[in-house]
Amino acid sequence: MISTADVELAAERIRGRVRRTPVLADEGVWFKLEQLQHTGSFKARGAFNRIIAAGELSAAGVVAASGGNAGLAVAHAAREFGLAARVFVPANAPAVKVAKLGALGAAVELVGAKYADAYDAAVKHAADSGALFCHAYDQPEICAGQGTIGLELLADVDGLDTILVAVGGGGLLAGIAAAVESRARVVGVEPRTAPTLNAALAAGEPVPVEVSGVAADSLGASRLGDIAFAVATRTGVGSVLVEDAAILDARAALWDRYRLAVEPGGATAYAALRTGAYRPAPGERVAVLLCGANTDPAALTSPPAAPPAARTAR
Repeated sequence: MISTADVELAAERIRGRVRRTPVLADEGVWFKLEQLQHTGSFKARGAFNRIIAAGELSAAGVVAASGGNAGLAVAHAAREFGLAARVFVPANAPAVKVAKLGALGAAVELVGAKYADAYDAAVKHAADSGALFCHAYDQPEICAGQGTIGLELLADVDGLDTILVAVGGGGLLAGIAAAVESRARVVGVEPRTAPTLNAALAAGEPVPVEVSGVAADSLGASRLGDIAFAVATRTGVGSVLVEDAAILDARAALWDRYRLAVEPGGATAYAALRTGAYRPAPGERVAVLLCGANTDPAALTSPPAAPPAARTAR
């Protein structure tokens, strides 16, 4: 469980280490441009907070399981501190992200055919070597670091009512909901093809879900994190679902209207507004979090490939 105080402490720890990303206001909507963060996603915040909170680390450094944005963030933060980083990735991780991990100085280990295989290997490596394990989304320090976005939004948007947040494993959702608790509402937006939050709220606990679709490489968790579920139920987080076609439409609109390049997961929250899956009340002040930009630029102006089957990179 995390609280507003935990997020405030995280903000103190990571000040000067992460970018305070700007807000773009247009037609009564405020876009938080977190795709401009280090390594192209919000996850740098949690990675820095996790490492700083741990204090002095062994020569083994840090370890993560992720072929996606979380691994890139951990590798970047480790490089900034001069630490060794080892990232375990499944064999189906996107090649471009694996190459970026190597460019950031991380030792990359290809393990198994799915994320669970890479996760198990990373946990074992941490136990054997003494390396600090950095979870993709379900650790208090990770969630609190992501929540610093919520504090920035409260400061930048007077009278903010609602924040729309894309959900995968829920670390971002948990952090922001804790940060703005009792001051603004948070609504989780998910692809209908990866409904971890929606399924957990319906079942009364996190449950496994089948995951596929256009945003699976960043919102591909198959189960909502325990921290996210606890914070979501405590703070009354809402949940809406959007179709893959709506996500691609939102991404195209962000490029066409604002020249903002985001990955499908980064456009998911905006899709809820464009489709009416979330309808603001008259005068409601809504912020939309654009959470990531690690995408193929060619896909912004050309028809997308067929939606991938189950993907597991975080």
